[in-house]
Amino acid sequence: MKKILCLNKISPKGTDRLGEGYELTEDINEACGILVRSADMKEMELPDSVLAIARAGAGVNNIPLSRCAKEGIVVFNTPGANANGVKELFFAGILLAARDIIGGINWVKSDAEDPDIKKTAEKQKKAFAGTEIKGKKLGVIGLGAIGSEIANTACALGMEVMGYDPYISVNAAWNLSRDVKHIMDPAGIYSECDYITVHVPATDETKGMIGKKEIESMKQGAVLLNFSRDSLVDEEAVAEALEAGKLRHYVTDFPNPLTVHMKNAIVLPHLGASTEESEDNCAVMAAEEMKDYLENGNIKNSVNYPNCNMGVCHTEARIAVLHRNIPNMLGQITAALAGQGANIADLTNKVRDEFAYALIDMNSLPKKETISAIEAIEGVCKVRLIKGDEA
Repeated sequence: MKKILCLNKISPKGTDRLGEGYELTEDINEACGILVRSADMKEMELPDSVLAIARAGAGVNNIPLSRCAKEGIVVFNTPGANANGVKELFFAGILLAARDIIGGINWVKSDAEDPDIKKTAEKQKKAFAGTEIKGKKLGVIGLGAIGSEIANTACALGMEVMGYDPYISVNAAWNLSRDVKHIMDPAGIYSECDYITVHVPATDETKGMIGKKEIESMKQGAVLLNFSRDSLVDEEAVAEALEAGKLRHYVTDFPNPLTVHMKNAIVLPHLGASTEESEDNCAVMAAEEMKDYLENGNIKNSVNYPNCNMGVCHTEARIAVLHRNIPNMLGQITAALAGQGANIADLTNKVRDEFAYALIDMNSLPKKETISAIEAIEGVCKVRLIKGDEA
C-alpha cells in the first residue's frame, strides 16, 4: 500500500484519482509521496521513504528544490491547471484599474440611506468614470500557460498586445495568437504600454526584476499588475511611483504590510487560483503525475529532474536511477547490470542541468546486490526497482 501525505487541503477529485493501492496518511515517516499547495517545506526534514512531491499549483518557491534533487526526490508542479482562474482574475483586476468600480461601489454604500439616490447617482457617477481597455496597449512579460492566455484574450478584447519571453516553449508559441507582437527586449514594453503584467517563475534571477529603473522608464500613468509573485517587483519603488503619480495603479494579488498601505494600490487576497475549478484541476494533475511516477517511473512536469516517459513497463522489471549529470555514469550503471549477466530490454537517459534520470527495462528481475552496486556509484542520488506487468 502506497501512502500519501497531504500537507494542505487537497481536492478529493485529486486524491480520488490515486485509486486502489493508495491511502492517505498524516505521518510523513511512512509516506512515499507528498501533495502540497502553500505549506512551507523549506526547513522540513524529509525521510528516505519520500520519493516524490507534487505541488498542486505552478509556483514551487515553498519547496527546497535543490535539496530534493540531491536526495533523489522528484518535485512536480501543475503548469496550466490554474491558468484560466488566474486569467479571469487578471481581467477583473485590469477593469478595476481602468474604471473606478471600487470607488463607485463604496459611494453607493455610503449613500444607501439617501431617498433620492437614483437622482444623486446620476450627478456623482462622473467622479468614478474611467477608460475602456479596448485600443490600449498591454505588455505581457512571460508567455507561459497563464501569460499566453492573458495575451490571447486581451487581443480578443481589442487590446494591442506586446509579449516578451526569451524562453518561450514551442507549445506556448503555437498557442499564441498571431496578433501578439513578440518582442526581444522588455524595454519596449516599459516605454510603450498602458498596462504591464508579469507572469514568470519566482527565482533568484527574477527577484526584483521590475525595479526602480524599469518603473522610471514606464509611461506616465501606466498600470502595473502582478498576479505571479510579489518578489518579482520592487514594491518600495512601486510605492514611490504611486505617490509621485508615475504609476496610476498597482494591482496585486499579494497583500503584505507594504502593499496594503500603498496609495492607489488595488490589493486582492491571493485569489488567483482560488476557484473550485482551479483547485480541482491542480489536484487532479498533481495526483496523476505522482501516480505515474510511483507506478511506472515516468516523469512529467518536474521542476528539478528531466521529463522522461517509457510508458508502462511490460518487461520483468524497470530500474529508475536518479543521478548527477557526470561523465561515464551510464557506463557504470550498465557495467553493474552486466556483472549480473542481466539483459537490458530498453534504456533511456534524460538530462536537466546538473541532474539526470535513467530508466532501464530488464528482461529479468535484478538481484538486490545489483541494485546495491548501482546505489554505491558516486553521483547516484536514488535507485528504484519497479516490477513490470510480467513480474
